[in-house]
Amino acid sequence: MSFSKKVLQWYGEHKRELPWRQTKDPYKIWLSEIILQQTRVVQGTPYYHKFVEAFPTVYDLASAREEQVLKLWQGLGYYSRARNLHATAKTVVNEHNGRFPNSYEGLKQLKGVGDYTASAIASISFDIPEPVVDGNVYRVLARYFGVDLAINSTQGIKYFKELAREIMDKEHIRDYNQGIMEFGAIQCAPKKPYCLLCPLNESCVALKENKVDVLPVKLNKTKVKNRYFNYLVFLDPNNKTQLEQRKGKGIWQNLYQFPLIETQTLINQEELSENLKTAFPKESIVRIILKNDEPLVHKLSHQHLYTRFWILEVSEEMENGIPWNQTQEFPVPVLIADFIKTFKI
Repeated sequence: MSFSKKVLQWYGEHKRELPWRQTKDPYKIWLSEIILQQTRVVQGTPYYHKFVEAFPTVYDLASAREEQVLKLWQGLGYYSRARNLHATAKTVVNEHNGRFPNSYEGLKQLKGVGDYTASAIASISFDIPEPVVDGNVYRVLARYFGVDLAINSTQGIKYFKELAREIMDKEHIRDYNQGIMEFGAIQCAPKKPYCLLCPLNESCVALKENKVDVLPVKLNKTKVKNRYFNYLVFLDPNNKTQLEQRKGKGIWQNLYQFPLIETQTLINQEELSENLKTAFPKESIVRIILKNDEPLVHKLSHQHLYTRFWILEVSEEMENGIPWNQTQEFPVPVLIADFIKTFKI
């Protein structure tokens, strides 16, 4: 039995019942694929249900406010995905009459849709024989065929795509693509793969050569930068606070946050007070309380944020202050959402 037939057989016996597998609707397939980028299925499934409930059609998503989309996305991270999701919905509605392109090439023209996502939608929704290559597929192919090319190198990306095309089952592409991804997620897992009971173990090069733990190979290109965030949680006599919207192209674009002072290192209260004189000269601050002496370390792909929350009690009512009980309505980064949830006035 061929590689692809074994994968299909395994999939038929072991596939998980996931909501997006009950449909060929390209809108819902696209929605699930965008949500599941950089996200585990267990974490992403509730978000999929929330989005389908809030936006049953691409028209509903396109007409939504960006703040509503970002709020629903809160906690998933990589917020550019949410902004691209919203922009693409508008493109599909305004330029394609609400219908997703029914070709790989057409799908790839959509914002936030790369090779993998275009291949997934094309094959699952339109039965187009286009191979998918995601992290799970890289792992299966690298181990089974013993390929030690780096999966994030130009040569490696091209090689694995060609290999995936060569071995795919064109006649059953919808199930095959979902099957090989599922196989990598469950059977050929990153750690502790089930090699003993694997239907491919007799021909697996990595298993024969004791390389399961070292394949696939990935180049370490990420340089991590440390940043030091000091969030200023203002509280006036009426328990109102301040939130500001992040602008620019950096992390968390268009999300809300407490006023922020970023420093080169961790600072003490005296140093914070000096910064406040220039940043907020009008505020009548009567007390400063450091909420967390030990900084919360929030790890992103390219940076680690050492975060402290400073409570600043002010004597005068803030004109544009936000009642504390309304802060949960704003789309905010998850570390601020956690703070709002746990902070007791």
